[in-house]
Amino acid sequence: MIGHLKISSPWRQLALLILVSTPLLAATLFNSGTEAKIDLTKPGVAERLKWAQVLGSISFFFLPAFLFAAFTFRTRQFYFLGFKKPEKPNMYILSGIIALVAMPAVFYFGQLNQMLPIPESLRQMEMEAGKTMGALQQVKSSFDIFVNLFIIAVVPAICEEIYFRGALQRVLINVTRSPWVGIIISAMVFSALHFQFLGFIPRTYLGIVLGALCWYSGSLWTAVIAHFVINAVQVVAVAYMPKYVNENPHTPMLFAVISLTAVVAIIWYFKRNSNVSWSRVYGVNDLNATNQFIA
Repeated sequence: MIGHLKISSPWRQLALLILVSTPLLAATLFNSGTEAKIDLTKPGVAERLKWAQVLGSISFFFLPAFLFAAFTFRTRQFYFLGFKKPEKPNMYILSGIIALVAMPAVFYFGQLNQMLPIPESLRQMEMEAGKTMGALQQVKSSFDIFVNLFIIAVVPAICEEIYFRGALQRVLINVTRSPWVGIIISAMVFSALHFQFLGFIPRTYLGIVLGALCWYSGSLWTAVIAHFVINAVQVVAVAYMPKYVNENPHTPMLFAVISLTAVVAIIWYFKRNSNVSWSRVYGVNDLNATNQFIA
């Protein structure tokens, strides 16, 4: 036996996760209001803000998820959160591929999101946030690109996936007794907590894709890899084409349909080659070699 649940009730698990996440939400709300007031033209401010982003990811996402796992499960907390091998080794590579082929659909959903009637104050707030992100991603050398990849791609991919897929999605699937309901709700929370309403639809779509990868592969690593690739593409694109900080390339509907079809095909492959099921994941309290997906 690898470990044992200390809290078996899904509703008690959800209550615990909400409790340890309360500081996360409070701090995120506070930061969303203070970042716009920072003068990024002052020397060294952008660099300090970059590393503050790292500390924020660790404090707001990684720590609550780990505390949840520590209170919920006895030993092997990272294994409990999903850091294990996927069902098939090629799922590592396919996770990176699906992140790339999902991009046209993401851009198209972003175009649709822009058409929604959103208050001008929110649009202005997001423009300011875009300026901040643009300043953070400015590069003067190749070394700056590697630093940005670590801060904007590596750290968020690990910390956010631990929280949203490793902890929240597991609990929601257990509570709802439906993998897809849990995946969709956690994806919506994932998108909402970024407080970027002009990107709510495409980010929710990405959250659903990441959630499906994690569920059907039985491994958090697949979602981490896909999340990293998505963010890394953004970092590299902005480094060489800064205008894409606040706008995405125009995408025809046909490209979006092809993209969406490819994503569905890869997820279908994951599902076809998966032994994961609700009963297998949540049917017993012990985590062992034959039941490695317990949550």
